[in-house]
Amino acid sequence: MRDFSYARAGSRAEALDLGQADDAAFLAGGTELINWMRIGINAPARVIDLARVEGLDAVEEIEGGVRIGALARLNDVAQNPLIAEGYPVLSHAILRAASAQIRNLATIGGNPVQRVRCPYFRANEGAPCNKREPGSGCAALNGIHDRHAIFGWTEDCVAVHPADPPVALAALDAVIVTDHPEGGRLIPVREFHVLPSQNPAWHDVLRAGELIVGIELPAPAPRSAYLKIRERESYEYATVSAAAALEMDGGVIRRARVALGSVAMRPWRLVAAEARLAGLAPDAPEVADAIDASFAEARPLSGTEWKVRLARNAARRVIELAAEA
Repeated sequence: MRDFSYARAGSRAEALDLGQADDAAFLAGGTELINWMRIGINAPARVIDLARVEGLDAVEEIEGGVRIGALARLNDVAQNPLIAEGYPVLSHAILRAASAQIRNLATIGGNPVQRVRCPYFRANEGAPCNKREPGSGCAALNGIHDRHAIFGWTEDCVAVHPADPPVALAALDAVIVTDHPEGGRLIPVREFHVLPSQNPAWHDVLRAGELIVGIELPAPAPRSAYLKIRERESYEYATVSAAAALEMDGGVIRRARVALGSVAMRPWRLVAAEARLAGLAPDAPEVADAIDASFAEARPLSGTEWKVRLARNAARRVIELAAEA
């Protein structure tokens, strides 16, 4: 870990000002950034602590939906009645993420900027990794990749994004709200993470010094659910996860939004399946055919062929769970 300077921002404006320094990094809960610095994934010259910035931790109703402040702690978000009752898919995803101790510290704004869990990317000893050293190659492509991508990968990177809440947020069509001296943005969660075909070295679309200040959810989705499949129940990243938000007309799906996690570098929406699900009962045999329409674009690696069946089954099951909510 290299030496760095530390500053505490007293306001949002001060945070933005301090964040314009070269090699600056924002510190929220710190559950990821400290690890990055320890193993050399990130080596900022300045760390800006946001803990004292007021006004960024509220969960409140806005016109047409709910806004969650970026500094809201994960457990607080999951247990807030606006989220637990109106957006159960997000509450479920948060409560299945990490451990209770980490959720009490980690923030909803920091969670989406997690880095990939590829063992080569996080190795203490150097291995070819385009995310660590652009142009060096991808050790996982012909190495250990049984937990890696089945969608959206290239030979430059086959890693997946591991976080749970972004999968739920993608299924909800949520938007990340940012601030920056040159102007903030509204970034759909579905477009926040960068696919290898866009740039294998990048993780997300944030600009230097750009600060996440909130996440906005559209109209409540009470018929929604999250399913996480992992090797151990207590504390583990998803092997495959699935999120669904349904709008029902009697016993028939009027609109479906379905996203998978841990299958690509971003939460993967099953767009083709969503179009075919309209007009079907959640337990109809044709649901499987609808899901298969999205898996036509799956490209498993030699070690990830098993994930295709697992992900397909997870998608079908989460649709049933959402309908029962």
